[in-house]
Amino acid sequence: MALYTKESLDLLRERIDLREVLSSHIDLKRAGASYKALCPFHEEKTPSFVMQSGDTHYHCFGCGAHGDAIAFLMNHQKMTFVDAVDSLGERFGVVLKKEEGSGEPRGASRILLKEALELATRLYHTLLLHTKEGHVALEYLYRRGIDLDFIRAFRLGYAPSMPGTLLKLAKGEGITEEVLLSSGLISERRRDFFSERITFPVTDPFGAVIAFSARKIREETFGGKYINTPETPLFKKSHTLFGLSHSRSTIAKERKALIVEGQIDALRLIHNGINFTVAAQGTAFGDGHVKLLTDLGVSRVLLATDGDKAGKSAAVKIGHLFQKKGIDVSIVPIPKGSDPDSLIQRQGKEAFLALIDKAEEYLPFLVRYHSENLDPSVPAQKNELINVLSKQIRSWEEPVMIHESLRKIAQLTSVPESVVGVGATPQPAFLKRFGRVDKQEVDPDRILETDLLRWLILQGEERLGKIVELNVAPDLFRHPICKRIFECLSNEEGPSDLIALGSVLEKEDEQKLLSEIVQKKVNIDKAEEGLVEVIHRLLIRKWMEEREAIKAKIQSGTCSDEEVLRLAKAFDEIKKSQPTVVMP
Repeated sequence: MALYTKESLDLLRERIDLREVLSSHIDLKRAGASYKALCPFHEEKTPSFVMQSGDTHYHCFGCGAHGDAIAFLMNHQKMTFVDAVDSLGERFGVVLKKEEGSGEPRGASRILLKEALELATRLYHTLLLHTKEGHVALEYLYRRGIDLDFIRAFRLGYAPSMPGTLLKLAKGEGITEEVLLSSGLISERRRDFFSERITFPVTDPFGAVIAFSARKIREETFGGKYINTPETPLFKKSHTLFGLSHSRSTIAKERKALIVEGQIDALRLIHNGINFTVAAQGTAFGDGHVKLLTDLGVSRVLLATDGDKAGKSAAVKIGHLFQKKGIDVSIVPIPKGSDPDSLIQRQGKEAFLALIDKAEEYLPFLVRYHSENLDPSVPAQKNELINVLSKQIRSWEEPVMIHESLRKIAQLTSVPESVVGVGATPQPAFLKRFGRVDKQEVDPDRILETDLLRWLILQGEERLGKIVELNVAPDLFRHPICKRIFECLSNEEGPSDLIALGSVLEKEDEQKLLSEIVQKKVNIDKAEEGLVEVIHRLLIRKWMEEREAIKAKIQSGTCSDEEVLRLAKAFDEIKKSQPTVVMP
């Protein structure tokens, strides 16, 4: 079942202007009937990234990057397929309607929810700057060292005390109460959710407002000091990082991230040009937050938690989540009683950057943290300290990380490596079907089959499609998701391009594989040669499997003499008929 209706996708396909999409991210320059740019996927000094005028695909003749608007957003902006389609729908004004029974929750569309939240952002920002009530909130912000540039940069606002202000404006804009309720802007009793609070817009990784965090400035205001939008179809606290839209490009480029505890901390650092900073959104840092950063390719994380006991505890917990994934963690030494916001206000950006340069590795920090309660000079307590440290490290996922960290712990605590268990868990002496390269499983069947699918998805020539039709059937596939994608592409009424294909593939593992397929570089000048080669390898694989299956049956000792003769004859016939690729 497709996620979106065919009519929605057809309209989106018709409206997408690839040049407009690319121009938002790279410097395209006209060159005759084409546009050229420095390729964003590899370093170069002479432009080799080309898009023909009016075409729906780009190609880099330097590194082989090739694809359409969806592929570009997935590769360059690290979007999922659904995020890429939603982003294009918003850009080109297409409301993407869900198919009946698609498994998506019924209710207002994501685009309508974002429109309501954007309207609220503009309203609250205006009320903060231009009303008497808002000026009281402004004075509070000024006292906190938040100036007008800061307020405008991050679109801070103020939700008024007068009931129904947002509801009245929304109705005038054609936005229904259902949409306001679904977006978390009003309560079940139709009251403004953030009334009498300073509002901080929460954005998705691409800049669209999806929620608010709000702070009261009067004690008599009902509720806690801070409140957040309740979870909605757009907003999940466990999968939202505050500040990511401002820091995403730098994080992806430099493969490092700075994590702080507070939202003001994050905004203050970003405003001062330290734009690789994020914070968790109203909840403890968890695996969902880790995934957001690992998906951007982060290999180093800096933790700048508050300089108190709770801040140290948070650093231990957050650092553990990243270290267990094999990601290097360092702790920025925030002075006791300080936080990143107050530190920058008192001492400036340079002082904070100097602390980053002094960041301590996670393991020495971990040893010092636990040594505050377990005295290493007391044998029994040192024994417990070693057990606590080694147990945590052994829960990590990467074997090399575990081995080297245990060795480091032995060094830091002055005990023999054997005491912490270095070498106690030998690695397997052999590999079977799967290997590991760069922390990822290597499945030869998957690699071969995704190579075929890549040509099938990216090819635009009728001849290439005909070659596939003459030679490839579903039984050539061993990987179930690859087989499903092929069957979708082969169906006469199935998807005709990446937009439609991604809509049919609903499951997360299917979307992930599709993303991998479109990310690999291709040489379009050798498309037919590449396609024929991979088809031949698939045919040979099947041919060899059939031979081996017959041989195994003959050698099983369960066949009669007649059956053995029949199988031997079949084996000889298969052996003589090595497959070749049929050409149109």
